[in-house]
Amino acid sequence: MSRKDEIKSAYRSLGKAHGIYDGQMLGTTRIGRFMLKHVWQMTREDALEYQALSFEAIPADFAGKLLEVPVGTGVLSMPVFQTLADADITCLDYSEKMMATAEARAKEMNIQNVCFQQGDVGNLPFPDETFDVVVSLNGFHAFPDKEAAYKETFRVLKPGGIFTGCFYIKDANAHTDKIIRRLYIKAGFFTPPFETVESLQKRLSTMYSEATVRNVESIAVFQCRK
Repeated sequence: MSRKDEIKSAYRSLGKAHGIYDGQMLGTTRIGRFMLKHVWQMTREDALEYQALSFEAIPADFAGKLLEVPVGTGVLSMPVFQTLADADITCLDYSEKMMATAEARAKEMNIQNVCFQQGDVGNLPFPDETFDVVVSLNGFHAFPDKEAAYKETFRVLKPGGIFTGCFYIKDANAHTDKIIRRLYIKAGFFTPPFETVESLQKRLSTMYSEATVRNVESIAVFQCRK
């Protein structure tokens, strides 16, 4: 079984959703399936594909230091972290409420090698070159200071380290773009400006020695090596 298939299997075995956000990410509730279809024009398998790709670069025997920012509710990361028993994992989020949900999920899943810390991605509270892997899932489209977030995630990553994750990009699906403009930006969930596949590939290629960007509808998945 490939690493991507292992991760998909971990997601399928995840327990209950903790709210509307989790249901949308998992596609396991009625409203979650509705939002996947009518906002993102994705099936559950499409969602599994981009979620698994976001972690594919991290091997199952990884035993280094990993930072996830933002952790959110942990719905996408905890099933994978459960398979990384030898890793030293730090989860950071600006929202203490979201992070509390992630911490509760980690306890439910008996994940003991994860610590949680409140903080700002634009001013990470870690020394240079601290982590072997930095993961960022569905965060950059919400960050108000994206330039600082790109610089800080690069700064705390060790040479040769992996930067991987996913977020919304524009111009890949006109239907999704319209809903983002009319609803998500006005509600304060997403903050422009947004990348395209091409602009993200160019940006990451200038920062990292290796960078690959793919997309599933309006979600870009990136895998970089410093």
